[in-house]
Amino acid sequence: MSVLERLTVSDTDRPKIVEALVRSPAVSEAMLVSTCNRVEVYAVVEAFHPALEAVGDVFGQHTGMSVSELTGHAYVRYSEAAVEHLFTVAAGLDSMVVGEQQILGQIRTAYTEADQHKSAGRTLHELAQQALRVGKRVHHETGIDRAGASVVSVALHRAQATRNAGADQPPMRSAVVFGAGAMGSLATSQLARDGVHEITIVNRTAARATELAEGVAERYGVTAYGTSFDSMAEVMADADVVVTCTGSVSSVIGVADVHSALKQRTNPAPLMFCDLGIPRDVDPVVAALPGVHVINIEGLRDDEETKAAQDDAVAARGIVAAELSDYLAAQRQAEVTPTVAALRQRAADLVEAEILRLQSRLPDLDTAQRDEVAKTVRRVADKLLHAPTVRVKQLASTGRGDHYAEALRELFELKPGAAESVSASEAGIAAHGDSDSH
Repeated sequence: MSVLERLTVSDTDRPKIVEALVRSPAVSEAMLVSTCNRVEVYAVVEAFHPALEAVGDVFGQHTGMSVSELTGHAYVRYSEAAVEHLFTVAAGLDSMVVGEQQILGQIRTAYTEADQHKSAGRTLHELAQQALRVGKRVHHETGIDRAGASVVSVALHRAQATRNAGADQPPMRSAVVFGAGAMGSLATSQLARDGVHEITIVNRTAARATELAEGVAERYGVTAYGTSFDSMAEVMADADVVVTCTGSVSSVIGVADVHSALKQRTNPAPLMFCDLGIPRDVDPVVAALPGVHVINIEGLRDDEETKAAQDDAVAARGIVAAELSDYLAAQRQAEVTPTVAALRQRAADLVEAEILRLQSRLPDLDTAQRDEVAKTVRRVADKLLHAPTVRVKQLASTGRGDHYAEALRELFELKPGAAESVSASEAGIAAHGDSDSH
């Protein structure tokens, strides 16, 4: 069983895991995103290393794996890097099928559950809602939705053209798809639309392959089967084309597998591989075998349709970068807001104290005179504070907001608690996950 399969979190387990995370003193908020090829925790933490240990412990109990075993399959993002990662994921730029929109629904589900179970506070509320807005904007303003489909269709059309280069071959009728995730689903749909009548889906988990096969058969009226990796040579033997998109960190089809398939092959056409995996699913040595042709991602980069998809991805990354910059600037400005509020409150307290003092020293002033004096003193205080408070918010967006806020607290003798009581304590955000195959 792969690491990702052991990490898989069911709908029933997700609330339990999140609840276990927020029970840790180091974690105040948590949200869990679980898909076919990722398991990620977004958490607001009081201290980085204790929180990281807490996440490791919770998933260790869930999987039965040690923390050291999990470490080799985990990635960690902290603070600004975690925000950038979530925005990138929401935009569909970190998916096996670039631009796929399903991830937006999965993030929304994770956020909704965290909200319902009270594990999402102010920080995760703002972060998740902004991430969803970023994803929607990317899909609305770019053509990234077509990116994944473009790669699959270009690869399959290139495969048919290559088959016809040596001799006029009939259209491809049978195909094998390795991988039952988002890219595998996209590939099977494209194959069915292109007239492939018989499709076999191979996956580490045969049940997932069968589920996808049944859906494709019902939707497109083709013959589709699901099986496991144990029968890969047999199913490849007479296929017109083999599409690989497992997301594995290493090759899943080696020279021995292809040799075995070729020995059983009765199909006179060359065995075509469309390797859409990053990194490659097919051992590069396979391409040198007689009777075999391999098309991979690198070989598709010069295609006009693929270039257009790449341009959409570049545009999407530009939107993510701009949104990240705006989000971080707003967060930095928010950090100094309690100090600004405390400064204005201190000024207001001083003004009121001086007005009371004036009343005791000049008791003969009538009400209108006292009101006019009070208004004048308040206007003076407001005008004196306007420039520094506006400027400190502007400066905060440059990334040194905490330094400017500290300077204000020192210069005006603001008590530490006066500023901190206005908002919750600062916290970091960490992401944890795994990117193994489906």
